[in-house]
Amino acid sequence: MLIRIQGGRVVDPTANRDAVGDVWVEDGRIVPPSDRKPDQTLDATGCVVMAGGVEVHSHIAGGNVITSRLLLPELYVSEAAPEGHPFAHAGGAAGWIGATYARMGYTTAVEPAMPPVQALATQLELADIPLLDRGALTVMGNDDQLLQILRDGEGKAAVRDLVALNVATSRGLGVKCINAGGASAFKDGALRLSLDDEIPCYGLSTRKIMGALLDAVEEIRVPHPLHVHCNNLGLPGADDSFVATLDAAEGRRIHFAHAQFYAYGVVDPENPMTGGFRSAARRITDAVMANPNATLDIGQVVFGQTVTVSLDILRQFGGRKGAKPKKWVLNAGDAEGGGVVPFLYRPKGPVSSLQWAIGLEIMLLSGDPERTILTTDHPNGGPFTQYPRIIHLLMSKEERDREIAALPGVVTERSELAALEREYTLSEIAQLTRSGPAKLLGLTDRGHLRAGGRADIAVYRDDPDRTAMFTAAKYVLKDGDVIVRDGEVVTWRQGKSLSLTVESDKAMERRTETYLQDRYGQGLDSFAVPDAAFAAKGPVFEDVACRA
Repeated sequence: MLIRIQGGRVVDPTANRDAVGDVWVEDGRIVPPSDRKPDQTLDATGCVVMAGGVEVHSHIAGGNVITSRLLLPELYVSEAAPEGHPFAHAGGAAGWIGATYARMGYTTAVEPAMPPVQALATQLELADIPLLDRGALTVMGNDDQLLQILRDGEGKAAVRDLVALNVATSRGLGVKCINAGGASAFKDGALRLSLDDEIPCYGLSTRKIMGALLDAVEEIRVPHPLHVHCNNLGLPGADDSFVATLDAAEGRRIHFAHAQFYAYGVVDPENPMTGGFRSAARRITDAVMANPNATLDIGQVVFGQTVTVSLDILRQFGGRKGAKPKKWVLNAGDAEGGGVVPFLYRPKGPVSSLQWAIGLEIMLLSGDPERTILTTDHPNGGPFTQYPRIIHLLMSKEERDREIAALPGVVTERSELAALEREYTLSEIAQLTRSGPAKLLGLTDRGHLRAGGRADIAVYRDDPDRTAMFTAAKYVLKDGDVIVRDGEVVTWRQGKSLSLTVESDKAMERRTETYLQDRYGQGLDSFAVPDAAFAAKGPVFEDVACRA
């Protein structure tokens, strides 16, 4: 079917395009303008046409997400899926996730924390999410087999082969490390860990573990850089950990997750843990802009009730006293562990308000929106449903000032936000939410509107109320099918699960089989993600090639 999206303002920064024109679609792909009569014409007059949104970091599946639903069922009441649609499952969460992202014009979403031992369950949950393509990042950095290999000094080849095997077995889209070595250190009594602190039992450091994973990701040629959750998240002085980690990358590609939670400078160096914190947004942004090997996503805080979910058990243990409501779950199991701690970001609270300001600061100070990706670290900084409001604040100095005026004075005293005049353009928003994330993940077929690209397209009414504009798209196309019309889902369809094509080493397979049998009494097959598990859904996975 030939479709013409006619008369909209087409915004595609990858093609330096920002002008009224048409976009043509055929057989799920964007095609050059045609002289043929279209089979369908979508009127985009008075609208903005962009590529479909791409989410790089949203906790939408996996053990911690399930635990959060059990701990806080009251937060998930609104996630009831539309009655009768074929993708509803217990609680309706998958249908709600897919539909809500789609209404906002998003067509791809990535779960950033998939432990290999939970890969099958996580991939099954992701496959339940309709409308979107989705993927997951394989977590390494605290697992015993990797730490043994490093402790024994086996060299880069063994680490590379183990990482490749874990990515292949879990069908990951990339690799993430979370406070590398922190879970093991916590189990031996540590409450804080820095880059060069020794991890008991292994005699390693975060620097050593992360460096080995950086090298492995490069050798395997994973498109997405190593996705790094640093030490000391959320603590005064976390900016030092961020900059030290960036320096430790030594020019290797690195992506920093939820950078807002590290942009906390010490107010009182004599009392770093009791003197509060100030914004270090400029320091973080300047450091990343000076290092073209680095990218970051924001982890923007928004006000209201949420729940924090993380495999960083060390930091979740530290944050349990701030739980609201007063209930929490920690799991100190094998490898990563994890924790679920509910949290309330209060607009009248000085800490919450300063966190809110810092995330916006980072984006407004960035000289390269394509390396500065919009996320809320859903649900840690707040729900992804707040993206339209965040976009509005970025595009309107007046709207920011209105909100700042209602917040505590710490926002102006300890951050630069009120003084920043910048207003994002639509092209910069497209970089922040489309082309940047797609490029970061190595998904060359999306994030743009050039001929040959996947026909994942969002059409928005050009409304000065940017919150309203980006909350409910006029049209959303997924692979050329209209799935949203006037902010409502009109076609329920299954997306694809994106996984990296990686070959595993047979010798490492045999070695890991023995290791798992000795440790768990189960082998590799028990942790694999076979096609047979998804047979009822038909073909689910789509391969993503490694870098050439």
